[in-house]
Amino acid sequence: MSLDDRLTEELAEIAAAGLTRRRRVLASPCGRIAIVDGRELLNFASNDYLGLAGNAEIAAALADGARQWGAGSGASHLVSGHLEPHDALETDIAAFTGFARTLTFSTGYLANLAVTPTLAGRGAAVFADKLNHASLIDAMQLAKANGAEVQRYPHHDLATLERQLAASSATTKLIVSDTVFSMDGDLAPLPQLLQLAERFDAWLVLDDAHGFGVLGAQGRGSLAHFNLPAARRILLMGTLGKAAGVGGAFVAGSATAIEYLLQKGRSYIFTTAAPPAIACALRRSLQIIAGGDALRAALFANIARLRDGMGGLPWRLLPSATAIQPLIVGDNAAAVALSTALWERGLWAPAIRPPTVPAGTARLRLSLSGAHTTADIDQLLAALRELA
Repeated sequence: MSLDDRLTEELAEIAAAGLTRRRRVLASPCGRIAIVDGRELLNFASNDYLGLAGNAEIAAALADGARQWGAGSGASHLVSGHLEPHDALETDIAAFTGFARTLTFSTGYLANLAVTPTLAGRGAAVFADKLNHASLIDAMQLAKANGAEVQRYPHHDLATLERQLAASSATTKLIVSDTVFSMDGDLAPLPQLLQLAERFDAWLVLDDAHGFGVLGAQGRGSLAHFNLPAARRILLMGTLGKAAGVGGAFVAGSATAIEYLLQKGRSYIFTTAAPPAIACALRRSLQIIAGGDALRAALFANIARLRDGMGGLPWRLLPSATAIQPLIVGDNAAAVALSTALWERGLWAPAIRPPTVPAGTARLRLSLSGAHTTADIDQLLAALRELA
């Protein structure tokens, strides 16, 4: 059998299991309305939680930045690619999050790959929630390749985590967790995780991709939601392509920890810096987020309206107070069929299947935004009731 035949056979197995993924090509900017294949759809598939991806002021800042600073950075940050907008953005994010210093990255995946493998080498131990994002799992595997011990604890199981930490003789310990879990929408118990980190002298590595901009006072994120300080033992990753509406990511922490990542983090050192115009757009986005209480209020009103209207439906809505509202269907084919039926009614609600979620928990991931109207939510509820 040729190499190509082997791939063809495996693709056929993926299709037979109902796991084939398909890209949709949009003919419209990211927003509450998506135009796909000539059809206009209400978009419940995007992580644009505040509706900022199409914001005219942010787009203007991006355009102005490109006119002033050009299209690209030309090099990695440590060679010649660290321009004034990059530096100013890092200063802004540090002030916004309350941490001493930040580094910016082109993606959240790169940011997560910089933290755990850099801090956890031979003699270290990593303790990770089993439902962490793929980027955190890959970072954990890189740490393991570096000689670190890796343990995963059941989702939110603090008793097991405590036992693992107590039994570990590692010289360096890292507790690694999402703050808002991307497929369940639930929040990690951050106060308890920080207590365990302090008790066992561990780093607390947090991925706030889905909390930054949405949770806490002025959208400062999940730590602010729990009124937790920017502690020196915390390294906080936040993405800037979700609620912030643009792209990229950051890691925030103590001045010492960030300097160490700058000197040792391979996915920071060996990649070209993002275009400086992106940083210009993000500086404007941060200002809008800080003053965006009305956007957040609209988002949380939409969340409450959706959850209040779900009673009596045959599918299980997971307990989530965030913009991510997972509707558990179970069977892969049934989840795809429900998603397709909504699509035919002008509603885009993607089916999420293994390996993204555990087997038997295929779901619709309903993603809400402050840009959605009450009529949008009611239209989704009406369609679900009809299909039930």
